[in-house]
Amino acid sequence: MRLAEYTDYTLRVLMYCAARPQQLVTIGELADVHGVSKNHLMKIVNDLARQGVLETTRGRGGGLRLMKDAKQIRVGDVVRASETDFRLVECFDPETNQCTLSPSCRLKGLLDEALKAYFKELDGMTLAELSAPAAPGTALATVAAPVSLRSPSPTGS
Repeated sequence: MRLAEYTDYTLRVLMYCAARPQQLVTIGELADVHGVSKNHLMKIVNDLARQGVLETTRGRGGGLRLMKDAKQIRVGDVVRASETDFRLVECFDPETNQCTLSPSCRLKGLLDEALKAYFKELDGMTLAELSAPAAPGTALATVAAPVSLRSPSPTGS
């Protein structure tokens, strides 16, 4: 499963705001920090404002900030509101399912349990916890390089 860029940027906007609770943040600032277009960020910010997550102030000296306390915003709720489709396989949607294996297949059940576990983890983390400086040596303190899914070659190259 892969999060849409929209969800990724939504989380970045919220984390940035959560790390600066006393400050109005501008879309220009967010665009510069994250290397994302202002137009894309405006869509995200407007959606978050409509959802009651962000407060926006227009004009000179304006900006945005969290409308709710970051401790009240669960990461899982943000992901659910940002993503449009959690049908991991065709059989998740009974209206469009054409899979001939459905009557006896266990894949749907397995993936459904995996999705529940995924959201259980996300629901266990608030925006405040996600945005707080991580303690050294914890999983959230380190950003590891992507791990290759390929096995190392026998020659070591």
